[in-house]
Parts: sequence; structure tokens; C-alpha cells
Amino acid sequence: MERTPTSAGPTPPQGTTDESSQSGTPLSHGLKQRHLSMIALGGVIGAGLFIGSGAGIAAAGPAIVLAYAASGLLVLLVMRMLGEMSAANPASGSFSVHAERSIGPWAGFTAGWMFWVLLCVGIAAEAIGAAQIMTSWLPGTESWMWVALFMALFCGTNLAAVSNFGEFEFWFAALKIAAIAAFLVLGTLAILGILPGTEAPGTSNLTGDGGFLPNGVNGLVVGLLASVFAYGGLETVTIAAAESEHPREGVAKAVRTAMWRIALFYVGSMLVIVTLIPWDDKSVVEEGPYVAVLDFLDIPAAGQIMNVVVLVALLSAMNANIYGASRMAYSLVSRGEGPRALGKVSGGVPRRAVLASSAFGFFAVLLSYWWPETVFKWLLNMVGAAVLVVWGFIAVAQLRMRRRLERESPEKLTVRMWAYPYLTWLALAGVVAVLLLMLREDDTRTQLYFTTGLAVVLAIVGYVRGRRRTSAVAER
Repeated sequence: MERTPTSAGPTPPQGTTDESSQSGTPLSHGLKQRHLSMIALGGVIGAGLFIGSGAGIAAAGPAIVLAYAASGLLVLLVMRMLGEMSAANPASGSFSVHAERSIGPWAGFTAGWMFWVLLCVGIAAEAIGAAQIMTSWLPGTESWMWVALFMALFCGTNLAAVSNFGEFEFWFAALKIAAIAAFLVLGTLAILGILPGTEAPGTSNLTGDGGFLPNGVNGLVVGLLASVFAYGGLETVTIAAAESEHPREGVAKAVRTAMWRIALFYVGSMLVIVTLIPWDDKSVVEEGPYVAVLDFLDIPAAGQIMNVVVLVALLSAMNANIYGASRMAYSLVSRGEGPRALGKVSGGVPRRAVLASSAFGFFAVLLSYWWPETVFKWLLNMVGAAVLVVWGFIAVAQLRMRRRLERESPEKLTVRMWAYPYLTWLALAGVVAVLLLMLREDDTRTQLYFTTGLAVVLAIVGYVRGRRRTSAVAER
């Protein structure tokens, strides 16, 4: 994208260049359309859906369907905005690049490094979760052994070639999609009373035992917050699009299918769960809602089946987070917003950025063993609401960039935000509303405080760096 000064956004300081021109060797375009399509499909199915949704159901009851629908609508609007910008200007830094160009260098710096920390801490959490499943299967083994194995495996695949990441995600996504599709088919048959050994439950579980909203508005708010954080990670597809064979067409297709994916996988599965079993069944939280439904349907070895699915979801998220973190770090460094040593590209892969991202993730794992209730918990809290901050930057960047694109390059608008600018403002208001709702709960309030602190520190550092760079260029 040209950096022509306009009133739609600030002019980047001289010396700030695009990724392609800053790095000596460009990233490869080794991701095929099938890779990108499956990354988009599988990216919406994470461990948070299989595990974290239980707490949301326990809090909101059957109204969890409304919570997931409302947060899904917000995510849909955010992805549409991000898709518009990424289709017009594909970049490995995705929203960080868009924020820099449309708002200012400090915004790109803040959004980019906050997302990098979020992904790296996510790598640690996922590695620990995957190791716990493995040690439950093989009690004689140590958790650290599995963490080291998984970290080495996915660091290695990301170091080799981007096509390796694409292949892993392709098959991981295929397994997750097959699992959720089978669950939805079995659940629908049971709801209709067609599945052998089951009777149609009707609306008894939806309206009985406290009604559709058993815990009132407070319960719905807790369910809404739980559902919002379950959607994190969808942004990776716009990062991956920059390394696909046809970046503009690929990201456009992925974004256009977001609506039915969200409706089917999240809202659909929540509706199946609360229709088939009572929302206050203890097994929903203790075993997980999906295991509880499969047990209710007398599916043999339901718990182990879901353990396999959750393991695949965790490993998929690890792989995707190492990839996303390394590309975000590379993009920031190539734009002069980080250590230059990480910007080297060899074989079409930013290998130093991959190693740095993996190393930070592995270090976070060590922190979980040394100080599980202090430092590691602090890290988790610090990035708790980071995705909401990123979504806020996306909305503001799209408001500014859209005006400039319409004036300078309307042919690039292959994906357009619906009802611009009204739905963009609605999405931005939704982000602010969720942040304010986080103040109501002790746990989410702590996350908000930590995330706000991180965002302020990064914004100050980014602003100071930008001012220094502008001054240095002016003195030349």
C-alpha cells in the first residue's frame, strides 16, 4: 500500500518501509488455497470451545446460546473489517501493519507486540494442557518431557518451511472439523428422537429448571465473557494469507465463510448441548459439556474420544501460535519496531523469529513450573483481554483506511465491510462494552487491569520510538 499522506490517517515516518522492502529475502508463498481454507475452518475450533464452554453454560444456562450468538456477531464484524484491509493489502503483520498505516507507528507497535506476547503465552498454556493429557494416558512419564517434545516438534516444523505449518494445520483442522461435525450430527439426531436409544427431549431442558435465563443478567454476562475469549485466534488466517499463493483471493474467501462457521460450530453446538442435557448437570463442568453429551448418548469411551480431540485442538493451537507469533515478530522487526537480528529470512522462513517465539513460549512453560501461582498466573492475567484491545485497533484502523482506499484505490476493495461506517462503530462499541463488563467480575477485572497496563506501556514505548525515529530522519 502506498504511504501517501492523507487526512484519513497519519503519515508514517520516513525510514518506515514495507515488510517486503525491509527484509533482504521475502517470505515464501508456500501455503496453498486448501491450506488457507482449512486454517480458516479449523481456526474457529479451539480447545476453549471444548473445555472452557462448560463454565459459560454453568453461569448462563440455556442462554449461553444467546451469549455465543452475540459474541459471534462481534467477532464476525471484526473479521469482516480485518478481511477488508487484509484483502486490500496482504501483510504478514496483518492488523499491526494496518494500525501503523492508518493510526500511527505507536498503534502498530502496541497491537503487534501485545499480540505476540498473547500468542507466546498461549503456546505455553497449550503445551502444558497437551502434556497433562499425555501424562494421564502414560502415568509413568513426566510432564516436562512432553512439553519439550511438542515444543521441539512444532518449532522444527515451523523452521523448515511454511508448507509444513500448512500441512499440519490442514490435517489438524480436518480432524477437528470431523469431530465437531460428528457431534452435531449425533446431537441433532438425538434431539429429533431418531438416534437409537434416545427420545426427543423437546424444550424441557431449555425452559425447565430456572427457565431459559436461570441466573439472570449476571449469569448471561459471565457466559458472554467466556464466549468472547473462546473466539481468540481467528486472526491467524489473515496473517497466513500473506504467504499463500493468491493472498487477496484467499483471505477474501476465508472471511466470507466466517458467518456460517461461527453459527454452525459455536452457536449450533451450544444449542445441541443445552437442549440434550440439563445446564446444571455437574458433568458439564467436571467432564466438559461435549463429554457429558456423548456420555448421555451412551457413546463408548466418550471421555477418551474427547481427550483425543482436545489434544489435537491444543497441538493445532500450539502450531498456529508459533507460526503467528513468528510472523508478527518478523513484520514488526522489518518495519523497524524490534531487534533487527530477528528480521533475517532464510529459505523463505523468518527462522530467528520462529526460535525467539518458541523460546519465549518455552520460558513461559518453565515459569509455570517454578512459580505457577505468581509469575505464570501474572502472565496469563496480563494477556487476558489483549484480544479485545487488538479488535479495538482493527476497528479504528478500518474506519480510517476505508476512506483512503475509496479515494485512492477503490479497486482493492474486493471485500467490503457491511453498512460502513455504522457497523464498524457498532463493533467498536461492542468491544468497549465487553471491556466495561469485565469490571463486574473479580477475575476478569484483574485481567483488564493487567492488559491495560501492558497496553499503556507498549503505547508509550511505541510513541517514544516513533518520535525518536522521526527526529533522526529530520536531522539528516
